[in-house]
Amino acid sequence: MACLCEQVAGNDIELSPTCIGNLWIFQNLDADEIEALSREALRKKSTKGQALFLQGDPTDEMFLIKGGHVKLSKVLEDGTELTLDIRKAGDFVGENMFSEEGQYPVSAYCLENTLTCGFSRSQFEQLVLQHPKVGLQIIKNLSERITWLTRRVGSLAVTNIEDRLYRVLTSVAKEHGTISPQGTVIQFPLTHEDLSFLTGAHRVSITRAMKSLKAAGKIILEDKHLILPALKTA
Repeated sequence: MACLCEQVAGNDIELSPTCIGNLWIFQNLDADEIEALSREALRKKSTKGQALFLQGDPTDEMFLIKGGHVKLSKVLEDGTELTLDIRKAGDFVGENMFSEEGQYPVSAYCLENTLTCGFSRSQFEQLVLQHPKVGLQIIKNLSERITWLTRRVGSLAVTNIEDRLYRVLTSVAKEHGTISPQGTVIQFPLTHEDLSFLTGAHRVSITRAMKSLKAAGKIILEDKHLILPALKTA
């Protein structure tokens, strides 16, 4: 019998082999608990540009990105929008459902057609009542995500804009890219606005830095896709 995710996704979304019950946040659970998570999960298909949730929405859902890419962004009080992260198929979104805060602190937008597999708050609370170890394990594993996010801030300490931009592109390519004969390809579009938020630099500076990186052969722009030749064998 085909996986329910495959039935919902159809042929236009490439799916990650990762299942909801095998996420890092649920590691070290018993087989029956993993089976219950996978069996009860809700599958949803979203289109490119659609919001999975918006900043300020109630934190009522968490999910695995089974297929597609999702951008996490935050709007500041002065109206500035910051791109905080880009999540790929196999990543987890909506961790804030486990906190005491009642609203999502960021928005999540699909960069392409996307399939998610997850739980509503009320549904998950029922699962935890039936399998108490699930809740305990989540508490232990969330600290690892905090450490990972802290490391991402390190690239902003680099003062040279070109170096800072290249580090961000390298990080995105290693995490989300695919290998080609030319190098590692970032398959989804990254606008100069996105890159300015990721690097903490002005868009004009990003434009100059991109030209310099292309002139130096560090990046290739082909059919609106960025390629990093140095990561050919990464």
